[in-house]
Amino acid sequence: MNFDLPRNVILPVDDVDVRLDPGPHPFERDNAKAIAENWRREMGANPALYDGTVVLLSALAYRDSRLVGRCHAVKYSTFMLWRKNRDVAGAEHAYAHAVLVAGDNALVAIRMGGHTVNAGRVYFAAGSFEPVDFRDGLVDVDFNMIREVREETGLDLSGAERGRRYHALSTPSGTVIFRRYRVSEPADEIARRISAFVAAEAEPEIDGPVIVRHATDLPDGLMGHMKPLIEWHFAHRGESP
Repeated sequence: MNFDLPRNVILPVDDVDVRLDPGPHPFERDNAKAIAENWRREMGANPALYDGTVVLLSALAYRDSRLVGRCHAVKYSTFMLWRKNRDVAGAEHAYAHAVLVAGDNALVAIRMGGHTVNAGRVYFAAGSFEPVDFRDGLVDVDFNMIREVREETGLDLSGAERGRRYHALSTPSGTVIFRRYRVSEPADEIARRISAFVAAEAEPEIDGPVIVRHATDLPDGLMGHMKPLIEWHFAHRGESP
């Protein structure tokens, strides 16, 4: 089985061994015409899209508190067709979240900009893994987290306190690998800094910050995978798992 991990439950993860296979992903190789046709439609609806490079999984398993998997570099246009056919065998998506915890224990998420694929949706600043996130063929999850947070919010989390381990939540729509990053500033100050960064950007990816102060403080537009992560954080507020 290409994908062998429990679904819809938060898993402790001590190590992420996901490697970049230099060969083509079978989904991209076998669907070139459909990918091109779908991309023309996507561009017609949103000319701001860019056909860059992301990665798509061809295998992922959970073994002894480890995530072990294989992925391939694909065009973003390939990913866009796949997300309309998520039940296709042999392909899944994984991404990472730096769960940003403020000094007052509130969470700071973001709302995506109107020109993006996930316009108006709320989640922690994040993006798909890209080839730049791999070291000697092995994914560097923290590098991806810090890079994406900096690009979207202007915040540098490289010196922030990190949770001692990762966790993961796998659903039919994808697998999110997450880790808490704690900073000393209160949520309102972090939000102010993010808003100032967004205001200074010519083409910001996000509309702005979203503060979550308790487990039932669920904003409009919240992505489906976020509710379990928010509940998990506030259930473990006194811990550093």
